[in-house]
Amino acid sequence: MKICCPARTQCERADQTRARILAAAIRQFSEYGLAGARTEQIAEEAGVNKALIYYYFQSKEKLYVAAMESAFEEVRIDTEAILSAETSAGERLVQMTLNNFDRAYSHPSMRTLMQQEMVRLHQGEENQLAAMAQKFFRPLWCMIQKLLEDGITSGELIPVDPQQIRYTSLGANVFYFLTAPLTKLAFGINPMEKSELEYRRKASVEYLGQAIFVDREHGARVAARVLAATPMPPVEVIDNLWPATAVVHTDQMRRK
Repeated sequence: MKICCPARTQCERADQTRARILAAAIRQFSEYGLAGARTEQIAEEAGVNKALIYYYFQSKEKLYVAAMESAFEEVRIDTEAILSAETSAGERLVQMTLNNFDRAYSHPSMRTLMQQEMVRLHQGEENQLAAMAQKFFRPLWCMIQKLLEDGITSGELIPVDPQQIRYTSLGANVFYFLTAPLTKLAFGINPMEKSELEYRRKASVEYLGQAIFVDREHGARVAARVLAATPMPPVEVIDNLWPATAVVHTDQMRRK
């Protein structure tokens, strides 16, 4: 007979409540920003009393920080798991890059929060990026640097500046999503549509297989293996700020 510990059950309920509040906060802050988000809306979406928000987080500002940390902690856990896998350095890098691409569209709230903080940083406003950089990004980037150095030393990856490989792999993802509205305006193509995302994620991985590996045949096999082992996450959010106009498929543009 299983005995339920009341204290443990209460702690589990508290953790679940806190998680619901954080999930709702991430969505609300990403849509309305720190100034525009309302604790009433967050509480309603989380299905809790507004007073519980202040019980767990004391203020909207502290909730915002907790929401940011929660979002980036998920990134840290996922990325560290990939970087610690028992595969070659090159395969881990390709897998990490693909996961980064998938996260960018399957977790749009996280992407928007980062963009908002970058704007606040450039405008000289108070922001959380310095703290997040030290707590989350610096440790991950150090791990990636070590991974790249190992891959170059082993002869698997091309002998170039390791940071340039990082910029090339992850930077391409950033550019794709950052310029998506401009692509829509210039070519009538919605990069956030499922077919376009499918094509680009495959093309980006195959490019890495040819660009950063000394042995391109080995790189092609790595790219194929990573793609086969990583199903595309559901596309739940298409950028609904763009008008629903006729879309010219990328294949049409390639033929021109």
